[in-house]
Amino acid sequence: MLRIVLFVLTNLAVMALLTIVVKLTGLDVYAYRRGGINFEGLLIMSAVLGMGGSFISLAMSKFIAKMTTHAQVITQPRNATEQWLLDSVRRHADKAGIGMPEVAVYDAPEMNAFATGMTRNSSLVAVSTGLLQGMDRNEVDAVLGHEISHVANGDMVTMTLLQGVLNTFVIFLARVIGTVVDRAISGNREGGGGLAYFGIVMVLQLVLGALASLIVMAFSRWREFRADAGGANLAGREAMIAALQRLAGNRGENTLPKALAAFGVSGEGGLSRLFMSHPPLEERIAALRAAR
Repeated sequence: MLRIVLFVLTNLAVMALLTIVVKLTGLDVYAYRRGGINFEGLLIMSAVLGMGGSFISLAMSKFIAKMTTHAQVITQPRNATEQWLLDSVRRHADKAGIGMPEVAVYDAPEMNAFATGMTRNSSLVAVSTGLLQGMDRNEVDAVLGHEISHVANGDMVTMTLLQGVLNTFVIFLARVIGTVVDRAISGNREGGGGLAYFGIVMVLQLVLGALASLIVMAFSRWREFRADAGGANLAGREAMIAALQRLAGNRGENTLPKALAAFGVSGEGGLSRLFMSHPPLEERIAALRAAR
């Protein structure tokens, strides 16, 4: 529950900051000058809110991840397992051609891991205690290779760009369509500004946001196949397959916050395939077996 509250408060703080920026710069007035829509101004305002929110979240991603999962970064290995984790991540990072990530362990019963960070050379790789207890070292090594592949592929930045662009157009289209609908309902030629307009915009943002999430989740599923292939290249195909099979057997309930779940190795379910951030594990195993 605390993780959810922290996640919501962080997002509210980001949106509040961006709203203040829009107000101080006068972008909100520029977007609706003379009572009508200034499309250029509205697009700029939408980009500030949409892209700005995504990149601020990315910049804060490591801090938020550590705070919400209570992950403990390994600075001085306290035991052989922590030393092995550092050595394994360093080996994979060197092979993938990226800077050494921070390595952390977080206390959670499920078998999972995630990677986050703003750049390829300033990232965080974290594994759950459940993963360390439920897998052998070859399987954990493959999972680490999978997460390092996410970092090397630039998946965090690409996901942020995609989400930012989609957010921009959701905000833009919701306001354009909302103005047209408000004009038709109220008979006001200028439209916008009233309670009905804001209600219409909120509904449109929910609907358009849901449609945009289909695109984001489709990309998320595709990059999981690519990260599996990367993990297989770094740690061996059989080890990667064995790790996925272990997850398919009994991975446990995913306790990662939603913002991090898409970067976890095991992923999360959804109401339907279209809203799943990860492909079914059986498909990922089949893809690795079919790879040449």
